Amino acid sequence: MFWVIYNLFFPVVFLFMLPKFLTRMLKRGGYFQHFEQRIGHFGQHTKARLREHPRVWIHAVSVGEIYVALRFMKAYRDAHPNTFFALSTTTSTGHAIAQQEIDPRDVLFYFPVDLPGVIKKVLRIINPERLILVEGEFWPNLIRLADNQGIPVSLINGRMSERSFKGYRKLKPLTADVLRRINPICVQGWIDAERLIGIGARAESVHVMGTIKFDVAERNVSGEKMATEMMRRIGVSEDTKVLLGGSTWPGEEAVLCDLYKKLKTKTEKLFLILVPRHVERANEIIQCLEERNLSYRCRSQMDEHSEVENPDVLFVDTTGELRNFYSVADLIFVGKSLLEHGGQNPIEPALCGKAIVVGPNMENFPAVMPIFLKDEALIQVENVHLLESTITSLLEDDSARTALGMRAEQVVKKNQGVIQKTVQRLDAAG
Repeated sequence: MFWVIYNLFFPVVFLFMLPKFLTRMLKRGGYFQHFEQRIGHFGQHTKARLREHPRVWIHAVSVGEIYVALRFMKAYRDAHPNTFFALSTTTSTGHAIAQQEIDPRDVLFYFPVDLPGVIKKVLRIINPERLILVEGEFWPNLIRLADNQGIPVSLINGRMSERSFKGYRKLKPLTADVLRRINPICVQGWIDAERLIGIGARAESVHVMGTIKFDVAERNVSGEKMATEMMRRIGVSEDTKVLLGGSTWPGEEAVLCDLYKKLKTKTEKLFLILVPRHVERANEIIQCLEERNLSYRCRSQMDEHSEVENPDVLFVDTTGELRNFYSVADLIFVGKSLLEHGGQNPIEPALCGKAIVVGPNMENFPAVMPIFLKDEALIQVENVHLLESTITSLLEDDSARTALGMRAEQVVKKNQGVIQKTVQRLDAAG
């Protein structure tokens, strides 16, 4: 009965939300590329590639999950060299990252809508040996139909926010049926485990592993060299202090720009880098800069012949380069944490040994934040006023800033190794 209700209810909700999705697609761009894959239609070339080898299907919704998936795929293949993967993602930014880094043996496609007819068609094309979900992608029809076909379903790096838990708890009869089809359920922390068990997962299937994101964080030497050279070309000297806003969301760029203007009156050698979560917001961010009379350079318009212009701001309007620019910053604000909810990943800037400040809303990292806070490896502020005072203080105190960055780097190194344990856990489950 619950499945009948879901499959009657979901299409209605989907159609109701479709105008919002289409508006977002038009605003961000990129979503209409290969749109047919979202309804289960693949070109002959993609279909032939999906069928040429038995494959493990791994689904990762967006950028953060894609990095986890790619790192997991490498570790899994090290243990099982003859594995071929089918990797699906939901967002255009996630797709762009995966396209740059995916192994040539694997196939990338957009995740299909969770309707029975569509999912049956995609499962028939891929016929996966195993289905692996990353973090929290509990699509009922996908999981049910895969399980009914005898395809093992697993979850890696699982997490559940308090908000999601409250929503799923209202649907416990459905979520219990879905979650009991997943084994193993590998989660990041005890809070995640308790919440998943609370909405119906079998306790014996849930395993607290830690977060794979500590393993995913890797430095890109050539990329960092490029970022350093780019800073030199636009006139940022080595003794200039660099403030970077990483994975910023609407409103956060304005806060950082206003703060930069205030600080610039006291500190001449100060530079700002903005790297938004969605580069499709470029026009909005450029407008923000121009309204404040801040000179800027766009990363996408720079090449090796760029002239020195001494701008106030470098706007990184490209995808997949944020971790490179972390290396040239002195102080980093991690976005989607001040004016939005959820937070973005603090682990990559920590690996670079950088001082990190986040806002109050880091709900997407319930297993990570306690580790950083316990070791005083980042600073979390409650509001815009405290963000400004904290950034000002850290920019003025070199020793405090350096010590904060060193503690952050040590946290990452101490918590690596989860990915190998996760591969072993999946192997043990069969």
